[in-house]
Amino acid sequence: MSVDVTEIFGTPQIGVFIFINDNYALIPFDAPSKLEDKVADTLKVDVIRASIAGSRLLGVLICGNNTGVVLPRITLEAELEAVKRMGLNTAVLEDVRETSLGNLVLVNDRGCVTSPLLSHKTVKVIADTLGVECETRSLGGSPFVGSLAVATNRALAVPPFVTDEEMSEFESILKVQAGLLTVNKGRMFLRAGLVANTKGALAGSETTGHELMQIQRILFQAP
Repeated sequence: MSVDVTEIFGTPQIGVFIFINDNYALIPFDAPSKLEDKVADTLKVDVIRASIAGSRLLGVLICGNNTGVVLPRITLEAELEAVKRMGLNTAVLEDVRETSLGNLVLVNDRGCVTSPLLSHKTVKVIADTLGVECETRSLGGSPFVGSLAVATNRALAVPPFVTDEEMSEFESILKVQAGLLTVNKGRMFLRAGLVANTKGALAGSETTGHELMQIQRILFQAP
């Protein structure tokens, strides 16, 4: 499995701008072509250029897996049509105040962890759209479960301050093994600096050699 580093718009916080599953990546319209090529080659996906409310912050605003994607209420109609090109279940949370869904939802095809900031009604829409059972949890005392961790259908990466009990609980919900990880020279918000699927991973350009070795070990260990 390929693991590489990159940056976007001069920052190593690549996960803020990219949504990924096993088959597709959404990247900003104005992302450089060399990023599109690296995403396609490393993660083995088809790349679609998109925006949400005119914003580049696709990784922050979108949550999803290989079954579906959930979009915030600020999504424009033309943007919705672009996302639908993936051919997945698609829902727009029209009446939900929270828009940073990527920060609030941690999901793979086996399970889903949702933030305490989301209502039961919202969680049900997410569960139905993504085809998974959802459990509401915080992680390390933070409601931003989607920005702190990275989940694929092979593995789960969580920051070092997570307790053994939390790690075990998240492993049970997502039905994959977990490991402790940092990216970009010790940063704890993993999803901001790492995008991954079952076929590869891209980390921010400040990620150290040791961190890259840990990404390889944790995310691509035998399932």
